[in-house]
Amino acid sequence: MSREKNANYLVIALSSGKLFKPSIQLFEGVGIDLKGGKEISRKLTFFDQGEEIKFVITRPKDNPTYVECGAADIGIVGEDVLLEEKKDVYRLIDLKFGNCKMVLAVPEEREQEKYYKNNGYRLRVATKYPRIAGDYFKEKGIYVELIKLYGSVELAPQVGLADMIVDIVSTGRTLKENKLTIVDEIIPLSAQLIVNRISYKTKHKRITRLLQDIKKFVSLESGKITEY
Repeated sequence: MSREKNANYLVIALSSGKLFKPSIQLFEGVGIDLKGGKEISRKLTFFDQGEEIKFVITRPKDNPTYVECGAADIGIVGEDVLLEEKKDVYRLIDLKFGNCKMVLAVPEEREQEKYYKNNGYRLRVATKYPRIAGDYFKEKGIYVELIKLYGSVELAPQVGLADMIVDIVSTGRTLKENKLTIVDEIIPLSAQLIVNRISYKTKHKRITRLLQDIKKFVSLESGKITEY
């Protein structure tokens, strides 16, 4: 595809992982032909030639970067990523899927009350989301040491790396399996539709028409979107 022709396309960045399947359902629901999108999740790009839409598949944490920098006009991304990355994009639609929550959790056998007191030492908190966790504890007036991890956050209290964790939960099963209990729910989260600020002006008519269709679909059909 030539660069000139590519410039005419509306580029939509989809997050890989758990948001990919419901995102496919969303766009199929508004009449976009993804030509087997469910089966080509390993590809990086695919097209709806008739509507001149190009889809790109990104890692969830990279998605808002693609949109902010103009490599994509529209993105579908988890709210946790937006809150943590703080990218300069328009957040226009809560898509009502990918629902989960950010929580503070501690080992079951310990006294929960002490986690709201410094008790003479700095509490250690393991998390993949240091910005969100830092803002939470700052608002509470609790002085903590944040330890950023990239996986298996639930392990940290078991091996003495941290006193508690801040992480995302959907069902709470993983916390229970690791003998952790929720002591506070920080914020509810869901998938969000974001738009590049410049694209919203230069491709306003196309983007607005698509957003209207998506809003209508979300209001009528969101409960029918399956995530697994």
